[in-house]
Amino acid sequence: MAAPRDVFIVCNNADEMGGLQRWAHHMARLLAGRGDRVTLVGITRGPERFHHGRDGSYAVEVLHRELRAPAPAWRPKKPLQRLNAVARVREILWSAAQRRGAARLSELFAAAGPGSVVIVAQVWAMEWVRLADTSGLRVVAMSHESFKATRRSTRYRRVKEHYADADRMLVLTAEDADAWARDGMTNVDHIPNPLHVTPSVHPTLELPVVACVGRLSYEKGVDLMLEVWERISSRHPEWRLHIYGNGPDEEELRALAAGMPASVEFRGVIADVEDALVEASVFALPSRAEGFPMSVLEAMAYGLPTVAFDCAPGVRTLLGDGRGGVLVEPGDTVAFAAALERLIEDPRARRALGAQARASVLRFHPDAVLARWDRLFDLLHRDLPSAVPRRPRAPIRRPAAGREAEPALGGDSF
Repeated sequence: MAAPRDVFIVCNNADEMGGLQRWAHHMARLLAGRGDRVTLVGITRGPERFHHGRDGSYAVEVLHRELRAPAPAWRPKKPLQRLNAVARVREILWSAAQRRGAARLSELFAAAGPGSVVIVAQVWAMEWVRLADTSGLRVVAMSHESFKATRRSTRYRRVKEHYADADRMLVLTAEDADAWARDGMTNVDHIPNPLHVTPSVHPTLELPVVACVGRLSYEKGVDLMLEVWERISSRHPEWRLHIYGNGPDEEELRALAAGMPASVEFRGVIADVEDALVEASVFALPSRAEGFPMSVLEAMAYGLPTVAFDCAPGVRTLLGDGRGGVLVEPGDTVAFAAALERLIEDPRARRALGAQARASVLRFHPDAVLARWDRLFDLLHRDLPSAVPRRPRAPIRRPAAGREAEPALGGDSF
């Protein structure tokens, strides 16, 4: 095993109920469990705080307890706009908050020993890290969404700007790494998310329940799932659709389901995903956009067959080539309904796909994924003494005022 090192994992926030936060706490536990000194840093608090099973093996720090993000920069375009005192004060306060946060990061980093690494999980968090002193440390900048999802958002310009001089840009699949490399990011590499659950019991695959777990927001496609369910529920009245999660579209989705059969149940946020998965026989992923979905990793570990839209390389990596699921073209609710109905009607097919899922997910066993991280850490520090200062980073240019709000993608929203 490698010698213990200091590892800092920096996120937008560390306490929201999201896939990225689950990944961050799981990685912190894995690294701390084998002896590393781990600090998980949230730039700010999440809107709804969740414990994520913190066990005291790693430190958790929040830079700004009340700051809400992202806040667009003030860029006056006309002379009269410069007289907007409210906007000027807001910008001054924002800049001061960034300086305070960066100063605290610099204090944390200064106490790190040789071989230390900063893992920045989101591009907004990278804006703070770039202002901090990272001398002697290696900086890994991560994207937890697909290249396609980033490319069509305003995050794309910021990733290109803020990640270009990181020691390594890390994504979750080889396909996304190739796409970023073709786009000029020559520092890109890929490591998948590790499996983060150990089932104590497995579903029987006999209960008439389809489970859908995720944030109730546009990109997670729960409205598409309701459209699918409307197509098939009348032919299978004994089956139930259990929807877990909360989010900005909850009221709208509940209203959409109100005119449907009573077989749709909104069950809210669940603390232990096992409670949701052991009573299901099929898992559904109707997302419009994904990275490397933690919910599918969970479903595979529990031996649930999955029907999913082929919306991202991460979904294909998990379920492609008969690895425990059925993939259909993104947005094709007719094909999704047909695939789901086949599994509802065929218990033998459910059991066969579920067994394939349980076997296939072992590719992402924590030991295998940690070994890849160790190889990356060793490569980053090979022949690069920690006393060698890092090159100065370019000044940060904040996004222009008035930019459109960006959709949350599994916690990786800005």
